Amino acid sequence: MSIQDTISNISFFNTLTPDQKNQIASISNISKYNKDTILYYESESKKSMFFLVSGLIKIYKLDKFENEIFLYHIYKNSMISELSSITENDIYCFSNAEFIKDSEVLSINFKEFQDRFLSQNILATQLMEILLKKTHQLQGILNRELVFDATSKVAFMLNQDIEMFNKLKRQEVSFMLHIQPETLSRVLKKLSRNETIEINNGEVMITNKTALENIFKGVGI
Repeated sequence: MSIQDTISNISFFNTLTPDQKNQIASISNISKYNKDTILYYESESKKSMFFLVSGLIKIYKLDKFENEIFLYHIYKNSMISELSSITENDIYCFSNAEFIKDSEVLSINFKEFQDRFLSQNILATQLMEILLKKTHQLQGILNRELVFDATSKVAFMLNQDIEMFNKLKRQEVSFMLHIQPETLSRVLKKLSRNETIEINNGEVMITNKTALENIFKGVGI
């Protein structure tokens, strides 16, 4: 697949003309990464804006004891970079980004992108929308880590990312949510008894989305 085709498959660029997509392609490249490799570390600075073309990325931080604090996953056709400014040329990395599947990444020279597009108010609205969604996502993460109890944490993850919940082992989910596996098991059983979820052969299905959302809505939100 050409860079132009890749750009056309990413919804962020949908409003661009064919000529504008060619301009994006001229300041971009696509790189392949193996599972378990790192795209960037916390506190690094990058001169490129990244989009995940295919694969899966885990975003996390480390505490002072080098314990991993899971933040969120990034799926294909999504922007990876965490922008704090649209005027500075460097992009500061606030967390670590690790590939958990073999992946492909589109990287765009950020200064050229600023000069050719943002300065002309092209894609500025789309970029702002992404940044606002990332801010909302961060609010959810803060609630999960600082406010939610175990039941709210599980309900929040089921609501936000049930596909990933079902792919992971229960022990991995417990680690991500910073709760004990026994606690996770008790919460799932309680949600099942309340007919909020249904569990078939280990796979969770939401049967009452409103009830699930009510568990964490209003708790720090």
